[in-house]
Amino acid sequence: MTSGISRRARVLAAAVGTGVLVPLVAAATPAAAAPPAVTCTSAKAGLAAKLKKDITAALATRKGTVAVGLYDRSTNTTCTLRASSAYDSASVVKVTVLATLLWDAKKTNRYLTDRENTLAKAMITKSDNAATSTLWKQLGMTKIKNFLKAAGMTQTKPGANGYWGLTQITVTDEQKLLKLLTAKNAVLSDNSRSYIVKLMGQVVSSQRWGTPYGVPSGVSVAVKNGWLQRSTNGWRVHSVGAFKGGGHDYVMTVLSHGNSTMNYGIATIQAVAKVIHKDLAAS
Repeated sequence: MTSGISRRARVLAAAVGTGVLVPLVAAATPAAAAPPAVTCTSAKAGLAAKLKKDITAALATRKGTVAVGLYDRSTNTTCTLRASSAYDSASVVKVTVLATLLWDAKKTNRYLTDRENTLAKAMITKSDNAATSTLWKQLGMTKIKNFLKAAGMTQTKPGANGYWGLTQITVTDEQKLLKLLTAKNAVLSDNSRSYIVKLMGQVVSSQRWGTPYGVPSGVSVAVKNGWLQRSTNGWRVHSVGAFKGGGHDYVMTVLSHGNSTMNYGIATIQAVAKVIHKDLAAS
């Protein structure tokens, strides 16, 4: 052994004719990539740092893969985590279905029929799957894709062959949709927006979990949730919500998969929602 370099290393170095002794060193095992971090910005001093810290802490011990979006108009606050990660939509896509129906009706200057109103109400307030399938089929893929284009929801990919629950959604696009529902815009009429938000405010009590958890009293709630179990990535559990009151006007999306049970996913979403409501109320 010379200068700490093995005979084998010296032989190899000589063999390749470099004239330089190159010891053979085992490649270091690369460290596991750090998980993506929550990012927040706000016009309100200290609020972004508080939200980042508290959302991160809420997720620290939770299993599964979670994506988060928050936007508060009142303080110009935005938080994101995995904003562009795709998830199977489950029933969250039902808000998009209703928005498409109303957008299309507006284009032809007509009101929804009594049948469409009945289907829409069942789809949103009770998460009725049969009603959703009927409206999805009635609209067809072209109209759905045209609405997504008009709404700027470029990351959303409608489920094929009638499988609306396998539509691919992201936090970025769900937040775009929620913003369209809660402020004047050129895509949805004021009547359409208020109709969707009204139905989301009438969701049956057993389905009002998720983003509304911990909402302060006096703050209005509009919510739509989704849940679906598949052989890969366990349970998908999602919640989108719009909240107004207490000096705030905000929309929130929490998407998750890799949950062992539906209730586990709900608990994860509610841990995030609780700190968001609390931090905004205190700001």
